[in-house]
Amino acid sequence: MVKPYTKAIRLMPKWKIYDKEDVKRLTKVRPGETKIGEIVSAGAEGLDHSRLAIIGIPEDIGIRANLGTGGATTAWNAFLPAYLNLQSTQSLRGAETCIYGYLDCSDLQHLKHSESVSALREAVNLIDQAVAGQVDEIVAAGCFPVVIGGGHNNAYPILRGAASGYHRTGRIAAEKLDAINLDAHSDFRRREGRHSGNGFRYAFDEGILEKYAMIGLHRNYNAANVIDEMAREANIHYCFWEEIFLEERCSFKEAVLEAIAFTRSGTTGIELDLDAIAGVLSSAMSPSGITSTQARQYLHLCGSKAPVAYLHICEGAVRLDNGLIDPTTGKLIAYLVSDFVRALGQNRSFS
Repeated sequence: MVKPYTKAIRLMPKWKIYDKEDVKRLTKVRPGETKIGEIVSAGAEGLDHSRLAIIGIPEDIGIRANLGTGGATTAWNAFLPAYLNLQSTQSLRGAETCIYGYLDCSDLQHLKHSESVSALREAVNLIDQAVAGQVDEIVAAGCFPVVIGGGHNNAYPILRGAASGYHRTGRIAAEKLDAINLDAHSDFRRREGRHSGNGFRYAFDEGILEKYAMIGLHRNYNAANVIDEMAREANIHYCFWEEIFLEERCSFKEAVLEAIAFTRSGTTGIELDLDAIAGVLSSAMSPSGITSTQARQYLHLCGSKAPVAYLHICEGAVRLDNGLIDPTTGKLIAYLVSDFVRALGQNRSFS
C-alpha cells in the first residue's frame, strides 16, 4: 500500500514525456550511417508501434534513505545520448524502440541530507506510486519496459506495475512475477520504511514477487539474519560471488543458467545493480566484483533464454555526491541495454 507523503503532497514527482525533437537534439547524424536516435519513436504515441519502451528514473532518494551515497540521478542523462548514438543495424533496430520519458524527481531531490531518514523513506512512497503506474501503462500498451535508474528501491514499483499490466492484458494469470538479480546485495532487508535495500522484501511479502534468484552476493555485505531467513524460503535462490570465483563451485555462466532455470516457470524481471561490477561508479561501488564483460554475458543469457518481463539497470552514476566522477558509466549502460535487446531477438518467449 502506497502511503501519502503527508508533509508535502505538492512534491509528487511527474513524468516528463519526450517528443521526437528531444531525441533528435541528442543524436549526432553522420552521412552514410543510421543512428538509433534517428529512427526511434518517442513519447506516448510511440507506445502504439514499438516493442520496447525505455524510461529513466533519475533519483537517489531511495539510496539516501538507505544511508547510501547519492549520485544515481546522473546516470540517465549520460546513458540516453550514448544509446541514441549507437548504430541501428539488423540486430539492433531503432524502429522497435520508444524513448518514452523520465520521472522528474527534482522537487524531491531538494530533500537534503539533513532531512530525517523517515522523511526520505516517506518520499520513496511517492516514487513508488509514480513508477508503478507508468510501468503498468507501458505494459498494458503492449510494450516491454527497459528502466534505467535510480536506486534499487525502484525494483518494487517496477514489479508491481509490470505484474498489474501483464495481468490486465492476460499474459499472466495472477499479479505476480519472478525476478533474477545480479547484485552484491540481496536488497531483502526488513520492512522498515521504503529504501534501496528492501524493494524485493516488500514485493515478496506482498505476493507480487513469487520466485527470487540472486547471483553474485558478497559475503561481506549481506547480514547473517537476512541470509538465514532467505535460506528457509523455498522460493528464494542465491549464490555468493565467493562460491563462483574463489571456491569455484560453479562457473559464472552456470550460476546464471541455474537462476534462469529456477525462475523459468514464471514471467521474470531481469535486474542488474551496477555495484556488482568491480570499479563501476555506483552508490556502493566496490574494487571487487564481476567484470563488465560478465555483466554483458548475464544480460545476453537472460535476454535470450528467460521468459522476460522487464529489464531494470540501476545504482550507476557519472558523478557521486562524494565527488568521484566516471564519464564512462552512461556508455557502459548503453552496451548493456543493446546486448539485452539483441538477445531478445533469439528469445522464443518474447513476442
